[in-house]
Amino acid sequence: MQPSKDKNTEKAEPFYRLSVPKKTSSEIINEARNVLRTLRTRRPFTPAEDQRKLFGSGSSRLPQNRPPSVFSLHASSFDLAESRPVSGVRLSPLDHKPVLVTSAKDEDSSISLPKPPADDAEVRKVSSARARFFRRTSQGSFLSAKMVRPDQNEEKLDSEEPAMMNNLCRSNNNCLAEQRSYAPFNDESRQLICNERISRSEKEDSLKGTAGKFLFQLRGESDQMKKPDASSAWPRSPGWKRRVTDAEDETRINESEEEEIFWHIKILPILRELEKVEDNIENLCLACTQLYQALNEGNMLGKRFKRRSVLLKILYKLVDVDSDPLCLKLAKIILAMKVDGKNLLGVCKLAFKICRNEKNDDIIQNDRLLDCLLEVLRTEDLQKNNEALLYCMGAIKFMSGNAVLLNEMVNKGAAEMLLQLMKQINKVKENGTYFSNLGHLLVQLTATLRNLADLPPARCQLVCNGAVSELCVALEQRMNDTDACTYIVRIFSKLSSYSDFCAALADCSRCYVLFLSLLNKHQKQQDLVIRIIFILGNLTEKNNQARELFFKERGSVNTLISLFQTYHELDLNAQKWYHKRGREEKNHPKHPSEAEDVLIKLIRVLANLSIHPSVGAALAAAHRIVELLVTVLEYKSVDDCEELVINAATTINNLSYYKMKSSAVQDKKLHIAEMLLKLLMSNNMDGVVEAVRVFGNLSQYHEICDFIMQKKIYKFMIALLDAKNQDVCFSACGVLLNLTVDKNKRALLMEEGGIGKLVDCLQDFGPADWQLACLICKTLWNYSENITSAASCFGEDTNTLLVLLTSLLDEEVALDYSLDTDLRDYHKLYWEREFKPVAEKLLDRIQSHQSCLPAVTTTPF
Repeated sequence: MQPSKDKNTEKAEPFYRLSVPKKTSSEIINEARNVLRTLRTRRPFTPAEDQRKLFGSGSSRLPQNRPPSVFSLHASSFDLAESRPVSGVRLSPLDHKPVLVTSAKDEDSSISLPKPPADDAEVRKVSSARARFFRRTSQGSFLSAKMVRPDQNEEKLDSEEPAMMNNLCRSNNNCLAEQRSYAPFNDESRQLICNERISRSEKEDSLKGTAGKFLFQLRGESDQMKKPDASSAWPRSPGWKRRVTDAEDETRINESEEEEIFWHIKILPILRELEKVEDNIENLCLACTQLYQALNEGNMLGKRFKRRSVLLKILYKLVDVDSDPLCLKLAKIILAMKVDGKNLLGVCKLAFKICRNEKNDDIIQNDRLLDCLLEVLRTEDLQKNNEALLYCMGAIKFMSGNAVLLNEMVNKGAAEMLLQLMKQINKVKENGTYFSNLGHLLVQLTATLRNLADLPPARCQLVCNGAVSELCVALEQRMNDTDACTYIVRIFSKLSSYSDFCAALADCSRCYVLFLSLLNKHQKQQDLVIRIIFILGNLTEKNNQARELFFKERGSVNTLISLFQTYHELDLNAQKWYHKRGREEKNHPKHPSEAEDVLIKLIRVLANLSIHPSVGAALAAAHRIVELLVTVLEYKSVDDCEELVINAATTINNLSYYKMKSSAVQDKKLHIAEMLLKLLMSNNMDGVVEAVRVFGNLSQYHEICDFIMQKKIYKFMIALLDAKNQDVCFSACGVLLNLTVDKNKRALLMEEGGIGKLVDCLQDFGPADWQLACLICKTLWNYSENITSAASCFGEDTNTLLVLLTSLLDEEVALDYSLDTDLRDYHKLYWEREFKPVAEKLLDRIQSHQSCLPAVTTTPF
């Protein structure tokens, strides 16, 4: 390629790094690669709790102001009176008082119950009469007297009144058997099966014949359940299928004949096994498993079961058997029976107690307790059962600490369910005790959400269901609850590491003022502060709008400065203590310390904010911020806390990009250069590279160039060209470029083999990095401004440079067409706009001075 004569007569002008006219700010930033950089850091570490508790060891709640995690639980913890089945509207009792039966003999003489009708016509008559009779007598507890012991009060009679009317269709002996079922638990006279005094003929009629048909039905019940029109010898009553409307509630309480027989054949034998408290735990657990299956088979789970009270009383008494496997079985059945009030609280505490022991996780997985607890959260009233929900949520929180159970929660949509519960809690405004109690529940809920946030499907559920806004509402309402704030912030800390959630949070403009309020309110709460700072660092890492929104919040910069000063002083005090006493005790400090970790993440926020043009300029003019950054370089060694020192240097580098009279970096540039020299001489390569980057910006000032020459720093820059690392070479070449602007400093490139090393870098990295290639060509252009002979200027590297430039300017050779389309277009853009114009000028200059090339190369000067 032959140069034109016009180009030979052009006035040579030096190239300046970062000084490219007629380009937009974004183009300048792209050209000045690695000049402005965001910072990344590790997410704050949250150690696992040693023990499973409602509130961890670091809780701000005083023991007397929080629900207990350890408590005793016995049969007495349950309310037997609340175990009766639902009976619709509660009616007041009649004025007359029934006669109490004190013995079987009295009962036989005082009460004569009708015998069951013999034929079908009589059955229909009795059925219709029974409904009319029930309406007239339900208020008077007509048959309730015979079902209680004489020492029970009148309230007990009233509590059992709806369950007694079906006795009209049972024999006296059956009624006596039922009476005995209310005897004390260990009473040997108690019988849970049909009284043996029933005659053989009665047994054959009522059980042998009909039950035989029923047992035949049980074997194929699943098919018959699915086919309502299938013929069957057994009638299908509303009580069997539980599909009755509200108008039939009164008759639903009365047992169907199928329930009667199912109870005696399937349920009672199992209950009899459960009476054997002296039996081993394994047999009791097996009996409970069989009981649950039988109840489910007979559709007797839930509240609409007449003998529910008898069943629950037996289960409650088994709670006294101190066995977690047995209690797990009991909890599952009791929860399935849809208890409420004190009993719901008791069974939730029972589940909590079981889940509190990590060794029970395996049996919890096998028994699917999670389904029952999630159903409680989904259906129970928040205001009425907030304490029960607290222990239920606590049990689920413990489960979420197990990886298998955590995955199961996600698959069952627990994240969405918990968000719905949080919405209910957020609707309750501050009004005293109730609001405070819900705060305890919210802590358990958010702790569980934090664990769920580890899994991608759960994160997707949270983002799609508006978790950001609900968490922000909770954060605003619970600003005085440090525990709740900490867990919510932990959720944000974890989720903001992912781009989709981070973008959603950045769009919530309310979050910035909330975070600032928390920082000001809990400034010395390190575990809270560090996570908020980490979140702000994530928000400002890639989002220019987030940088601007945060900066515009009132007092944002002052809050950061205040935090910087607070934790800087804490770190200094810790360091002084170590120098006075730590060395004597040979107690080496751990790095990073808590204070250092806050400073690392705080400086990261400043570095990320400085990417925004107007925000960066404002921060560069903030003298207190620059002073604190320089102070870190002064007192902290890169060997002690590498990330802190390098972050401080990076932030100074970003701020040094802004050239203006009010710049605090410009005012302190010489002091900064002295601090960087210490970092440059360290054995930490990352620290060295960061120091070189800062010198790349500062070397645009004449005072810094003189400092570099005086301290022989330029020799270090030339040596770095051998690093065989693109970024290191780029930064070192930037400093050399700025030094060669001064005519008096150009000769430095002839020392330490500078020209040859630049040519080697061009050969090694040119085709892969056109920005670096452009920088090398600019440096050589500045150096050769007063060239008289190519050989005398470039020495023995002249021919290599000529061949290399010619080759790199050939588009076919220079651009690797094996690259994919996007990457090839990117390379071609930089090759055409950055490298080619400078390389052509340099090649033209060298070729134009080839005629003066002597036979022997001259000695470098």
